[in-house]
Amino acid sequence: MIIGIPKEIKNNENRVAMTPAGVRELIRHGHTVYVQTSAGCGSGFDDSEYIKAGAKILSSIEETYAIADMIVKVKEPIAPEYPLVKKGQLLFTYFHFASDRELTEAMIASGATCIAYETVIGPHGGLPLLIPMSEVAGRMSVQEGARFLEKPQGGRGILLGGVPGVKPAKVLILGAGVVGRNAALMAAGLGADVTITDISLPTLRHLAEVMPANVKTLFSSRHNIEQELPSTDLVIGSVLIPGAKAPHLITADMLPLMRPGTVMVDVAIDQGGCFETSHPTTHADPVYTVDGILHYAVANIPGAVPSTSTLALTNATLPYAIKLADKGWKQACKEDSGLAQGVNITDGLVVYPAVAQAWDLPLAPLTL
Repeated sequence: MIIGIPKEIKNNENRVAMTPAGVRELIRHGHTVYVQTSAGCGSGFDDSEYIKAGAKILSSIEETYAIADMIVKVKEPIAPEYPLVKKGQLLFTYFHFASDRELTEAMIASGATCIAYETVIGPHGGLPLLIPMSEVAGRMSVQEGARFLEKPQGGRGILLGGVPGVKPAKVLILGAGVVGRNAALMAAGLGADVTITDISLPTLRHLAEVMPANVKTLFSSRHNIEQELPSTDLVIGSVLIPGAKAPHLITADMLPLMRPGTVMVDVAIDQGGCFETSHPTTHADPVYTVDGILHYAVANIPGAVPSTSTLALTNATLPYAIKLADKGWKQACKEDSGLAQGVNITDGLVVYPAVAQAWDLPLAPLTL
C-alpha cells in the first residue's frame, strides 16, 4: 500500500502522524511511505531521518494526498485539505465529526473512508488511540491552568500549590476518565486541593483508594457542581462520550457563581466542549473571558508538546496502521471489531451512530 504522511496545517500543530521508526516498520512490511517535506520538524524529526528510514520525501501536501492510498494524520483535515481527499482513499486520524458539521459533510462528499482514532475500541475495551493524547491533555490542562491563574495572564493571581501558611488553589475536575485522572495526579503533585467528579460510583471508590490524600471525590450532579464553584480557582472539563458531543456541565448561568479570574480549561472542546460558553481557541490565542471567567479551549492541547505527543501517538497507532496497510481496511475491520468501530464515514455514508445523530443524518450499516 502507498501511505502518505502530510504536514499538519492546523494552527500551531507541530505533531506528525508517524515517527521515522514507525515509517521503518511500515516499509519493513512491504509498503511505500511518502512524507511531506518538513512534516516532522516540529516534533524534532528532520527529512534526513525519514529518508534513512526508507521514506520518499514530497515537496507539497497536494502531492502527498494525490499519491497515497492511505493518509495517516494527527488532526482532522481542515478546509484547504477537503478538495485533496480522493474517493476511495483511506484517512486514519482524529476526526471528532460530532462537533464539526462542515468537516462531516466534506468527508461524505469526498467518498473517502474515514477511520477515527477516537472511536477505535481496544481488545479489552477502552479507547487505545485516544488514551495517549488524553494523558498528555490531562497533564497539560493543569500546566496551562496554573499559567493562566497568574495575574499577568488575567487570572486570580493564585499559586496552584500555595506555600506554607497560605492555602493552595482549589481545582475542580469534571469527569474521572483518562484526562481527569491525569489532571488530578498532576494537580495533586503540585500541591493543589483537588476535587474530581464522576457519575460512576465504582470509579469514585477506586479513585478514593488510589489517589493522593489531597484528591477528594464527589458525585457529579448540577447541585454538587454549583456548590463547589464559588470556592474553586481552576475548573477542568474532561467529560467524554465516545464519538458524540460532550454534555454541557457548566452552563452560562453558572458563571456568576465563580470569582473573577477563575480559569476554566475545556479539554472536551474537540467534541463540542463541556462548558456552554466554550468555543475553540488556538495556541496562538488560547484564552478569552466571559463574565470575568477565563476560558482556555485550545482544540489541540497536545500539539504544544509535540516531541512527547508524537512518540506517544505513534506507539499507539502504529500497530493499527500496519494492520490496515497489510490487509486493507475492510479485511482488517472484519478481523478486528474494535477497529471497525473506528469507521465513521465510508463511500459517502455515515456508519457511526453518534455522528448521524449529531447532525440528523441517515445512518447506514457498515458493510464489510
